[in-house]
Amino acid sequence: MCTSILQLAQDGTHLFSRTMDWHELESGPVFSPRNYQWVRDFDGQTVTNRYAIIGVGRGKEAAIDMSDGVNEWGLSVQKLTFRNGTHLYDDPRPETQQLAPYELPFYLMGNFKSVAEIIEHLPEISLMSGKHAQIPYGYPELHYAATDRTGRCVIIEPTVQPMNVIENPLGVVTNAFDFAHQVEQLGDYINLRADLQTTAPSKVAAQSGTGRFAGKKVPTSAYTPTGRFIRAAYYRDKTDQPKNEQEAVISSWHLLNSVTVPKLSRYQQTYSVYRSATCLESRSYYFEPYHRLGITKYQLTDEMLNWQHPHFYDIDDQLHLTEVMR
Repeated sequence: MCTSILQLAQDGTHLFSRTMDWHELESGPVFSPRNYQWVRDFDGQTVTNRYAIIGVGRGKEAAIDMSDGVNEWGLSVQKLTFRNGTHLYDDPRPETQQLAPYELPFYLMGNFKSVAEIIEHLPEISLMSGKHAQIPYGYPELHYAATDRTGRCVIIEPTVQPMNVIENPLGVVTNAFDFAHQVEQLGDYINLRADLQTTAPSKVAAQSGTGRFAGKKVPTSAYTPTGRFIRAAYYRDKTDQPKNEQEAVISSWHLLNSVTVPKLSRYQQTYSVYRSATCLESRSYYFEPYHRLGITKYQLTDEMLNWQHPHFYDIDDQLHLTEVMR
């Protein structure tokens, strides 16, 4: 599960929000410094990240497992669960960067400035199964959403290797295998603009449709990947374009309300353990765990670019209320 939404504000601000749907909250806000050295799980080799990152992750013995964030150049990458299409290498490929699937966002944000730069270097990366790993980790199935300050948004899928890159001018991502089929289904709900129905590199626009909804279906309340995709894209297209970063945060949180999965333990094991958003221009990270019902902001400042060590922030996952006694 998981849903990602990219919004464009009138002043040019890009806000990349998401739900993280998982079994329990395992990660929290974290800062990773420039030149941070970490160890790959597959082969035990050391990697040095060039760039500072702020996002959400958890500390490991010799690395940070980061789920999403933004780096000092405004590049943001998210990982989402993915089923029925993952192709991972079993045997070593020492001529490449041999990464466990969950290590890819941290590596990309730590070493590249833009989506274009990621695409250029994808052939140098091999996603490995844990079959011959020094630290066994099974066969994680993930895919990835990446965006930058240009407004270009792509989905990176390990259906083949080198990995497949799908241009995503809609700015919405869920977990389904066939993105093209999801877009086709979306046509029952939105009249998509002709200029966005292309495989060429393009920027996410404020609206993906023509603004005409007459005769179209209304989205269902299903929490399936396609149900969440249609709902997120539909309401993103109908909502007012925010003016700036502050309004984009407010708008994004209301859009996330439509795809946030509550605890439904009798029916499924995952729920939206946190919601987050990155502002690519200000390098701000907004975080809300499930029980908090309130947003905390973290910002990657210029001063932090000189920090030498990672910093893990405390997670406040408890309800806070403003009580009015009279």
